[in-house]
Amino acid sequence: MTMTRQMPEADVTPVQASSITRWDHEADVVIAGYGVAGAAAAVEAARSGADVLVVERTGSWGGAAAMAGGFIYLGGGTGLQKACGFDDSVDNMAAFLNVAMGPGADAARIADYCAGSVAHFDWLVSCGVPFKAEFFSEPGWEPMGDQGLMYSGGENAYPFNTIATPAPRGHVPQMSNKKQGEASAGYMLMKPLVETATAAGARALYDVRVQSLIVDPDGRVVGMRARQYGTEMAIRARRGIVLATGSFAYNDAMVARYAPRIAGRPAASIEQHDGQAIRMAQALGADLAHMDATEVAIFIDPQQLMRGILVNGRGQRYVAEDTYPGRIGQLTLYHQDNTAYLIIDNDAQEEAMDSWSPKFMLRQPTWVADNVADLERDIGLAPGSLQATVAAYNEGAARGEDPLLHKKTEWLRPIGSPIGAIDLRENTGGFTLGGLHTTLNAEVLHVNGEPIPGLFAAGRSTAGLAAWGYASGVSLGDGSFYGRRAGRAAASARA
Repeated sequence: MTMTRQMPEADVTPVQASSITRWDHEADVVIAGYGVAGAAAAVEAARSGADVLVVERTGSWGGAAAMAGGFIYLGGGTGLQKACGFDDSVDNMAAFLNVAMGPGADAARIADYCAGSVAHFDWLVSCGVPFKAEFFSEPGWEPMGDQGLMYSGGENAYPFNTIATPAPRGHVPQMSNKKQGEASAGYMLMKPLVETATAAGARALYDVRVQSLIVDPDGRVVGMRARQYGTEMAIRARRGIVLATGSFAYNDAMVARYAPRIAGRPAASIEQHDGQAIRMAQALGADLAHMDATEVAIFIDPQQLMRGILVNGRGQRYVAEDTYPGRIGQLTLYHQDNTAYLIIDNDAQEEAMDSWSPKFMLRQPTWVADNVADLERDIGLAPGSLQATVAAYNEGAARGEDPLLHKKTEWLRPIGSPIGAIDLRENTGGFTLGGLHTTLNAEVLHVNGEPIPGLFAAGRSTAGLAAWGYASGVSLGDGSFYGRRAGRAAASARA
């Protein structure tokens, strides 16, 4: 029998301040992680007059944000929405998010975020983050060019378009000479934020891996142990520590324990997201929330999804193909045994292949047949199952209706022949959404419900807006929003 051996987790046991004989570095506010949450925290802490030190595990700032598509989920009537001709309101945005973020979503946090969304957009612009006032209307994971606004959560698809007036809220920083798959708009979010933090006086140390928190006898967090180039160091925080080191998507043991549905399939994340900050705070008794919640991508171009029908292992449709692809990924993994087949005819396939889309996401059919019955047999579906599904879909499409799942009329067209199927079994992957339970001021809560003195957190180390739902841009949105709160709160904590 072959046995695998899990590497032991790093020791995160808190250290008593009385045992520290020398502080190697110190600042008023010490921030762990220089992604979007850490950068936003650094800007606000430094602007509040605090001496700020950011410690980053890698050799440069950026984190997952710098490699992301750059979506920041904002609304309520931002300047960019207005410039592109869209009306939105705080209440309308909240109505969508309260449903889209899934069961158990924090309504108070959503209300707080929506109320501050316009001001947060203005803050990003004031930090030098550029947005081009142009709407990208095509289906896709992200704009193909440098357009600044796009639907990024299925707001214009059923059932959300019956709950709130559709408004695009995916705000994308502009990148000049963007080349799909080579450069990310996330870079143009991070670069101005880091430059703003640096100009405000924030310092940074790189190649520093945080290990555990240092506490006073009364339980107040006053620093952290870390390691740089193999050397142990102690870093003092005179006012507060901000944890912003990302999710636990690349910690196999934590994923197996808390979010086993994405075990072995992390995506849209980076390997530095190992849950270290979460574990460090847990060792002090920190509370957690939504630890089994995950975002799930399905690896196919939306241009193809829209033009076909998605069926499960029983040959039945289960989701409107024109909704947010992340929602499709979640429903496929969570409720369809990670089994899906995209049924698409030759004309629709050619249209998708000719569309304005990154070619690396477009897929060729796994099976091709002259008729539905033959395709059904080739896939191995139950006799008659796919035939009944296609017949019902075609009947409705001929009338311009989809009574089962309410796909939008513009994408309804009877499926003809020849017909193909794209095998999407095991074609999902995602990242974790759960983490530390925090107040709206980014204070980390103890399991007793009280804030842990001197400890703050933001970003994917925390349970933010998303519970068991998602929209692209929520992570960069609430990470930067509550990163700002964390920076201000840590700067104002008692020294």
